[in-house]
Amino acid sequence: MSAKLPRLSNYILRQLAGPIALFCFLLVGVVWLSQSLRLLDLVINRGQSAPTFIYLTLLVLPSLLVIILPVGFFAGALYGLHKLNADSELVVMQASGYSKIQLATPVLIAATVVMAATYLCSLYLMPLGQRTMKSAVLDIRADIGAAMLSEGAFNTPADGLTVFIRELSPDGQIRGILVHDNRDAKRPTTYIAQSGVIAQTAAGGRLIMQDGTIEQTGATNGQLSVLKFKRYVFDLDQFSNKQKEQQLEASDRYLSELFWPEFKTPPKNPNILNVFKAEAHNRLASPLYCLMFALLALAAVTSGRRQRGAYALRLTVFILLGAVLRIVGYGAQSMAARNPSLLFLLYVIPILGGAIALLELEGTWLPRLLGRLQPAEPVAAQ
Repeated sequence: MSAKLPRLSNYILRQLAGPIALFCFLLVGVVWLSQSLRLLDLVINRGQSAPTFIYLTLLVLPSLLVIILPVGFFAGALYGLHKLNADSELVVMQASGYSKIQLATPVLIAATVVMAATYLCSLYLMPLGQRTMKSAVLDIRADIGAAMLSEGAFNTPADGLTVFIRELSPDGQIRGILVHDNRDAKRPTTYIAQSGVIAQTAAGGRLIMQDGTIEQTGATNGQLSVLKFKRYVFDLDQFSNKQKEQQLEASDRYLSELFWPEFKTPPKNPNILNVFKAEAHNRLASPLYCLMFALLALAAVTSGRRQRGAYALRLTVFILLGAVLRIVGYGAQSMAARNPSLLFLLYVIPILGGAIALLELEGTWLPRLLGRLQPAEPVAAQ
């Protein structure tokens, strides 16, 4: 597409691509790190590996990109256009006959590319990632064997179960095992073994202990009974969290499942259909902010007077305007979830922002406001 553009348009597009990519990368890195910390505790406590942690955090990424891509584009477009203006390149382009429409073309092309990526994440990658991540988290929580593999510490992988492992060899052999089963407080049972191994069988996870004893306190007389064994198989699945079938949340559903949801069991929330509709329309409307931000960035940099004070004030006004409109858009989704008649606001807000930017590009709105804010020049004495 860019090969058919004029050279100046190609140049502007290249000048915008770098800042947009940089701001999106930085924002994703910061937010991704904060979101991944909540998974770190799960991975460490359940004895999972670093690749598993990276895999889980990658599954979170599409849901972050839906929010970050439009904002990162706005910041990158503003920076790129501001740099062209600060280097007087825009002045030279306009002096050579390069119109505002020609300048807007590469900006809108970049906005369209980012908008398409946002739609891809919002409509497909986000629900796919959310479903896969929740399934993986359930599997990790159910893998009680991995949660026990921690040397030299008393682990409590499940309620009523305490496990101590003295040594874990590289080949998976365990030396020195203590398992205390306290599910029945009147008859606690302690298993002590010299060695063992955790095995995944067709029937589930098993702890196979060798050369040990079983110590159990009687429920009536309180006497301690000791039973020696050569080999004892301890069922770990009895402590695993059962994977209950849960209803898909709004973020887990594809667009068709939001508009036409199916429930295997009646939902507990009577307002869930309105929540789904608000989520569906929000996914369709959110990428439109890319086009709104493109027009706001053009209006902030290229319209109005070029004096330093007026230019800085105009940049501030449009940055605040973009931030306010985006925050109001988030609030509109919550209001639409409670009152479906307000769904139109999800589309009106980005359209309104784009209309304000177009008015400014035509020179009919902000100059009046800035004229009122600027102090009047003193009239020279006659």
